[in-house]
Amino acid sequence: MILEAVAIPQPLRGFASDAAAFDVRLQGATVATIRPSAGPPTATLVSAFVDAHVHLDKTHTVNDVGATEGDLFAAIERMAAHRARWTGADLHARMNRALHEAFSYGTRAVRTHLDWVTRDTPVALAVFEALREAWAGRVDLQCVSLTPLDVFDALADGQHIASQVAQAGGVLGAFVYRNDRLTEKLQRVFDLAVAHQLSLDFHVDEGLHEDARGLQAIAHLTIQNGWQGRVTCGHACSLAMQSESNAATALVNTAQAAIHLIALPTTNLYLQGAWNRTPIERGITRLKEAAAHGVNTCIATDNVADGFYPYGSYDLMESFSLGVQMAHLSPASQWLNTITISPARAMGLPWDGKIAKGCPADLVLLAARNDYELLTPAGRQRTVIRNGQAL
Repeated sequence: MILEAVAIPQPLRGFASDAAAFDVRLQGATVATIRPSAGPPTATLVSAFVDAHVHLDKTHTVNDVGATEGDLFAAIERMAAHRARWTGADLHARMNRALHEAFSYGTRAVRTHLDWVTRDTPVALAVFEALREAWAGRVDLQCVSLTPLDVFDALADGQHIASQVAQAGGVLGAFVYRNDRLTEKLQRVFDLAVAHQLSLDFHVDEGLHEDARGLQAIAHLTIQNGWQGRVTCGHACSLAMQSESNAATALVNTAQAAIHLIALPTTNLYLQGAWNRTPIERGITRLKEAAAHGVNTCIATDNVADGFYPYGSYDLMESFSLGVQMAHLSPASQWLNTITISPARAMGLPWDGKIAKGCPADLVLLAARNDYELLTPAGRQRTVIRNGQAL
């Protein structure tokens, strides 16, 4: 297969060239050659997407739980009540539907958080493990235990959760928001991660309180525990509410800790800010500043059709497009690494997503010829290529 006159965004190039367009030849399941093309770009070629923060266990439940219109903790309560009725069959149907959707849009890897609110292993874990096996070779799946930070106060509960997560080949996670004794509780999580050799993934500072400083605390502990590069933090919305100097200090520490930072524009635009008037706050972390400080910065889908976000889909370009507009990311094509290379690094995937001779031919050919078309419905039309074959 030959893809003629395609633009390859600069951040996604694993080769050096000043050309605007390229002819890319695929042979078998790899990219065989990349040569400059004489003509202008007729489409945009990117590596297959990586969605590093979703909630497959909650997905497609909004018809049961309803929309919470900006109330994060109401959504948590409603989902807790609904979770008590989850069965393996129900979870499998909803989670499998989500994976079919993601795959069809061009996603090659997904990291999902699974609600794990007590020491008891959730029903969703066995379903996840079955789906991970069933989708092997199409979508690489990782799981994170989503546990309220205070649960780790009971040392035996934390040990049990960490042991089960390690057996499942997963990532240890926690929900962190303005907890008392924050550093002490976080250190317990790091102790478990070190003891079981687990990477960490936190929901942190998912709100607009200026005093939510979990990101800063996690950065310090990451360095103290020598866990650099093995920690991911999602949300960090409160960073946008802090002073310029405080936010800059937090981002410097985040970069030093080699923390992977994930913004979730759809869910946080919906959940954060006022609902009784037009909201002023945008509910997104400081993406530009994080990238400028050298933080590995990502955009992900988060929730789809549940109480936290009643809309959406598993088309990662949808979240990317909203993030570009919310955070004024320009030019848009220079931020495509946030849904390809950066999350691949956060998940530790074998291929970082850079397009070069010999790389996997797992690609997405977007109809967009330039940055302006990239966010239009016509520009988002695509051909998904996996193992060198168009789906």
